[in-house]
Amino acid sequence: MEMRLSDAELLGLRLCDLDLSIRGTPLEQRISQLHHELEQRGLGFRPPVWLSDEWFVPENVAGIAIPFYLAHPRLTRLEARQMFEVEGGTKTSCMQLLRHEAGHAVETAYRLHRRRRWRKVFGRASKLYPDSYIPRPTSRDHVLHLDWWYAQSHPSEDFAETFAVWLKPGSAWRRRYRDWPALGKLQYVDELMSEIAGKGPPVEPAPHIDPLHRLRHTLRTHYRRKRRRYLPADRHYYDHSLLRLFSRSPDSGGQPATAFLWREGAAIRHRTAKSDFEKSYVIKLVLTELTKRCRELDLRVARAPHDVRSDLTDLVDRMLAEFRRMEHVVPV
Repeated sequence: MEMRLSDAELLGLRLCDLDLSIRGTPLEQRISQLHHELEQRGLGFRPPVWLSDEWFVPENVAGIAIPFYLAHPRLTRLEARQMFEVEGGTKTSCMQLLRHEAGHAVETAYRLHRRRRWRKVFGRASKLYPDSYIPRPTSRDHVLHLDWWYAQSHPSEDFAETFAVWLKPGSAWRRRYRDWPALGKLQYVDELMSEIAGKGPPVEPAPHIDPLHRLRHTLRTHYRRKRRRYLPADRHYYDHSLLRLFSRSPDSGGQPATAFLWREGAAIRHRTAKSDFEKSYVIKLVLTELTKRCRELDLRVARAPHDVRSDLTDLVDRMLAEFRRMEHVVPV
């Protein structure tokens, strides 16, 4: 793939013509880290990984598909411009997703959902996947891992999220979840993984589903479909507050609002996580939503950082209160 192509020229390419590989990219190192974490837990299973158009584990297939844009920085930048975010774009978020998808692959490879106790703890994996769900932010029946209380969306997602928390090195899940009903799920996963440790899976890896080299639609078609599915019709709820904080004028000369939010948000979350990781989780959602909208509006800092910081803290506090009592429909 020619790296000097404009965005318009890139969007005209078919996915199968991108000529990408995991080998030699940061993805290779992160997959290796996932395999090392599985090995450290005594699990002999190594899910195969391939490039496709999005993150997924196919039904009845014990393997992980990873989106193509993570295999090249030029495509990562295109993803950010098209979708206003890059799912898995940092090492931390990529490992979060890999651990989650590994949970799905382990569930399939060892047919865990067929076990009576698995169904009692998590529910029936055969339950129809909803198009959307309404999370309960105050519930402590599920772990917190991916955004939007994703464990609440389906029994298999509940298992995958619980597995990811269990697998992550240094997650201190016994301490963090000690007063939560979700602790029982983590303890069950711990027992279950001890039981299958060292055993080969009864389900052999199947051929890759929708590998990149077989996807013949263009990037333009891919993003048109993806935006229709994932971008809400109304993202303007906090525009008034953001336009008071930042400026839309290209002549303001200030730093991008996204950079300011990233730096200030990291500091807020770091301070909060030490005492309340549940609140830190919600703060992350708040700041992610604000950052997406700032990128869409191309906002910049035009006032003294101290003043903006104070107003940002007030806005985050208001949004925290709203998020905790929300009934927000989240697409699956």
